Amino acid sequence: MKNSLLMLGIVGMLSLTLNASAQPYTLEACKNLALENNHQLQSRHLESDMAAQTKREALTHFFPTISATGMVFNANHPTVQMDFTLPVLPTPIPMALAKHGLMGGVTAIQPVFAGGQIYNSNRLARINEDVSHFQTKLTEEEILQQVEEYFWQVISLQERLKTLNAVETQLKRIHQDVEVAVQAGVSTRNDLLRVELREQEIESQRLKVENGISTSKLLLGQYIGCMGRELELVDEGFTTPESPLSIYEEASTAVKRRTEYQLLNKNVEARKFQQRVTVGKNLPNVGVGAGYMYHDLTGQDNQFGVVFASVSLPISAWWGGSHAIKRDKLKVRQAEIERQQNREMMEVEIHQCWNELQEAYKQILLAQKSIDSSTENLRLNNEYFRAGTVSLSDVLDAQTLLQQSRDQHTEACSQYRIKRAQYLRVTGR
Repeated sequence: MKNSLLMLGIVGMLSLTLNASAQPYTLEACKNLALENNHQLQSRHLESDMAAQTKREALTHFFPTISATGMVFNANHPTVQMDFTLPVLPTPIPMALAKHGLMGGVTAIQPVFAGGQIYNSNRLARINEDVSHFQTKLTEEEILQQVEEYFWQVISLQERLKTLNAVETQLKRIHQDVEVAVQAGVSTRNDLLRVELREQEIESQRLKVENGISTSKLLLGQYIGCMGRELELVDEGFTTPESPLSIYEEASTAVKRRTEYQLLNKNVEARKFQQRVTVGKNLPNVGVGAGYMYHDLTGQDNQFGVVFASVSLPISAWWGGSHAIKRDKLKVRQAEIERQQNREMMEVEIHQCWNELQEAYKQILLAQKSIDSSTENLRLNNEYFRAGTVSLSDVLDAQTLLQQSRDQHTEACSQYRIKRAQYLRVTGR
């Protein structure tokens, strides 16, 4: 009795474990997991953090530069030697100083004017952070689209498996009818062998589809950070898609919302600030500073403070600087041309994706009509076969046509879901 209770407990625990491991996942849940666990996206987030640190580093250039120096020395002979003379003395008195000593000091220099280099470099650092943010967002969009493709690929294969199950059920009925006909002497053994060959063909297709489902789930699991976990995907209206007209948007409006277009704007902006930095390199640099110094070179402590100002003129740099400024102006114009060209290409891409989405939706409607026709065709051939007016080959051909129609419908639904995801992405949604 105790052993029976123990076995029941183990079975119950195993059942709970299997149910927990077979948690159903919706498309939205898979996307959320990908945003949390995808390795590529995690790496992109680290790059965004690095860009933020670069911006903070550039901000420190507004503050004074503080430095401290110190030196202790001991020479083999005095570093300062001279003869000291006085009118009242008949001969000069030799003097030697600084054979050993100690020096040190602290200085702080505040840049007053650097040709705008510090300000514009900080703006470039901010732009770089924005670019990193947009690149992360672009990576998110690509990952979410890839997750959707993997998701619908699995659902599509599961639909094919449902079709194979329906075909197997039909073949079992045909097998029974043929057996009865053979026993009655109406059909030959050859007809029964033909049905068995068809059943074996379906079994072979089942193995391929099941292996495809297993592989696709592994790919999806790796992408969303669920490696080694059994994924049970929930079908969210796969075979009943809505009309694409509900998500249509003008290409000229949608292109401005795209992340790629935002990156092109940032590229133009960065080129302009880079040009200003180049101009600043050819302007004077002005700074003010203060310091505290100490030295002991004569055996006595000497301490003093000092304030100073510095001006630096890059005279020789002006020769090549004018050409560098003109070059950066040309780079700004080049970035503007690239932005316009890529904007036009993105509008073309939006139109293309919209056409492909419409085509995919129409393919679903055509495939549905094919299913209706092939279903009726199989029904009539089954009736005619039982009445003895058609051959078994006609029934098997009709059954094959129905399977092909269902597979075409499944493929059309899968393509529609993928094209819909692509259209939403290229319109910035």
